[in-house]
Amino acid sequence: MNGHYYSKQPDASHDRQQWRAMLRGMNFQFVSDAGVFSKGGVDYGSRVLIDSMDIPVRAQVLDVGCGYGPIGLTAARLAQQGCVKMVDVNERALQLAQENAAQNGIHNVTVQESDGLAALAGERFDVILTNPPIRAGKEVVHRIFEQSYEQLNEQGALWIVIQKKQGAPSAEAKLHTLFGEENVELVTKDKGYRVYRATKR
Repeated sequence: MNGHYYSKQPDASHDRQQWRAMLRGMNFQFVSDAGVFSKGGVDYGSRVLIDSMDIPVRAQVLDVGCGYGPIGLTAARLAQQGCVKMVDVNERALQLAQENAAQNGIHNVTVQESDGLAALAGERFDVILTNPPIRAGKEVVHRIFEQSYEQLNEQGALWIVIQKKQGAPSAEAKLHTLFGEENVELVTKDKGYRVYRATKR
């Protein structure tokens, strides 16, 4: 059964939808489909992360688990002189992310299949963003944190959004172990969602 949004090839019947969203004061038009995360609109957690994230204009950015693209495409508009790599394990999501980049006129992005950061060996980033696939399990989520630490540039930052009741305490503890407690900041709390920024020093 490949019904999960973190499956490589979801078997859900296609159900394409299109809608507009305002993110960070910018208009976007998105196409989504069955078998991808939050197909009916940009989910609240992603919105909390998008509203909080600090993206330098020249940053090299990675969006892990990009889905159809709202986080990464917003980052790309903020990093006007940088570039954004968007990765996901879900082939349907990657196709949608490509389509959404094109229809929003966003050209400083590349979309690539990767399970976490596994396909990105040797690449380095200034900012890594993730609304991690909680339903895939803690081991998968914590592996994304570990890989992110290894592939951040010095002074680079990992931004995550996670629900308090879906693993925020263990996620925070894992970030403390990797980055050092003094380098992990709880940026915001909103309706049970928490956004953390972990800086590599």
